[in-house]
This record gives sequence, C-alpha cells and structure tokens, in this order.
Amino acid sequence: MPSKRVPVNLITLPVRRLPPVQAVGRRIAFAVGLLAFTAVVVYIGRDGYTDTSGGPIGFLDALYYASVTVTTTGYGDISAVTGTTRLAALLLITPARILFLILVVGTTVEVLTERSRQVFLAQRWRRQVKDHQVICGYGSTGQAATKAVLAQGADLSTIVVVDSVPAMVEQATENGLTAVLGDASRVAVLRQAAVGSAASIIVTPNRDDTAVLVTLTARELNPDAHIVVAVREKENIHLLRQSGADAVIDSSAAVGRLLGLATHTPSALQVIDDLLEAGTSLELAEVEPITGDDGRLTGPPDASLIEVLRNGDRLPVGHPDTMVLEPTDRLVVVRVGLR
Repeated sequence: MPSKRVPVNLITLPVRRLPPVQAVGRRIAFAVGLLAFTAVVVYIGRDGYTDTSGGPIGFLDALYYASVTVTTTGYGDISAVTGTTRLAALLLITPARILFLILVVGTTVEVLTERSRQVFLAQRWRRQVKDHQVICGYGSTGQAATKAVLAQGADLSTIVVVDSVPAMVEQATENGLTAVLGDASRVAVLRQAAVGSAASIIVTPNRDDTAVLVTLTARELNPDAHIVVAVREKENIHLLRQSGADAVIDSSAAVGRLLGLATHTPSALQVIDDLLEAGTSLELAEVEPITGDDGRLTGPPDASLIEVLRNGDRLPVGHPDTMVLEPTDRLVVVRVGLR
C-alpha cells in the first residue's frame, strides 16, 4: 500500500491578516452598505422615477431597483425619468455600481491569486535568506528550542520551522515564524527551507531513526552548518555523530538527571533552570575575551569563567593553559541574565 506523502512545496510566510469570518463580514457589510445607499438615493428622489406597474415608488421598490442596478441586471421596470434623478443616477448610483463590481471582482481575484502570491513570496524569500536557523520539528522540544534561540537575541525572520503536521505549521506562522510543511528527511522539503544557506540546524523529531535521516539529509545539503540534534536513546548518539551532527543532546538522560537532582538538591535545580533559560537571573553565555586595563586578554568583569574553548578543545577553569588567553579563544561564562 503506497505511503501517504505530505506536500513538499508549501512554505508559509508569516503575514498579518484578518480572521476569515471578520474579513468576509467586512465585505458583506460594505456590499450591503452600497445597496442601502443606492436605495436611499432612489427613495429620496422617488417622484422622478416611474414604475411600469403604475404604482408609487416605495422603499421596497427603491431597494429592488438598487439591487438590480448595482448588480448590472437592470430589468427596466423602474427607471429615472426626470433630469434630477438621472443626474443622481450618474453621480451617485453609477459610482456605487462600480464599487460593487470592484468588490465582487476583487474578492474573486484575491481567492484565485492567493496561491500565486504565496509562491512568489516564497521564491523571493528563498533568494534573499541566508545564515538563518532551521528547526526541524515544532513539537514541545522544538518550541522550547525556538524560545531559547529568540532569547539569545535571534530575530523571528531568521528562524524557519519544518514540520509535517499542518497544525504545527499554522501555530509557527501565528507566532511570527516562517514555516514549511513537509517531511524534514526529504531533500525537497529542506530545500524549501533553504537549508543550503542556513547557519545552524536544530533537529527535534519524535523518533531517533527520523533524526538520523534528517541529519544525513541536512549535512548533505549544507556541509558547513552547525547541526544540533535531540536524541531519545543513548545508544543512538554515535549514529547521529557519524551522520554529521556537531552536537547531540540526550534528552531522556538529561531529564532523568534533573529529576534526580530535584529530589535531593531542589535549590541547585533552580539554579540550573535559570542557567538553561536565557534572560532570567542567571544564564550561560559564550563570549570573546576582552582586553583588560593591563593590556592582557581576560573574561568579562561581570561574569564568572567556566570553560575556555580553544582549537576545538575544552579547557576547564584551573587548567594551566587558561592562565593566558588567546584572541581566538571562546569563553563559556555564567553572568546575570540580559533582560
């Protein structure tokens, strides 16, 4: 039995738009307003109109005349016979008829061209986007990762979400993110997200085998991107590293350690929680060395040094090589959260 495929060319850009019911309601209200306006004009000048039935022109007749006029039906059973009413028809009713037609035609054109407009915007976006961050999977883990990336100072326009669930894609766009609907393990889907020009890729699927496929595909499309993957089973960590992941987070083990820590040292858990959430009282940060008053390189004065990253090696505080910092070093520090 053939598998059900998710559409691959559906990229959704965040746009501000009225809710469907409100948008339709506005158009209906405007159309009704034009009809009422035309009916009032006719009723005010009813003495200048004749009815083929020979009776007087009442408001219902005026409303009938307005409806057949603005819709360009025009049966001719009610017509303007005096110069004043013909002038009113020329200056007031005719513009109302034109506006009504514009409203109807405009609604039809908007419906027909919405898809083309989305395709055009998506193509233009792909030509312009670069050095962005792609998040594959917008479940609870993906949403938490997005929040952390934004807390580090990233802009909404630099984040792209890929998910195979339409509801998740809709939620991402409602949150102001660009989103792609499709299976992130497929080349065509990742190309829609412009993975080839991305600076980093976060992979957060629900299954480890899917994570491996997504990582392999992403690494093939972008050999230089920094890929971070969440894994559920420890035994699959080496597979993801071999697939091209730069960092692998064992989510199950991390949660287990936090649960154990919370049992015996709940205060310490609060500190770790602050460190994990950027912008709170404490946060972890990676910074460059700065030049001190004595001309030597040092860490920020308002932060505590945890580790020095040098040429791919991790040097903890107290290591002899950390006594003298180099310009290319990266410093992992704990500092007061930047709100």
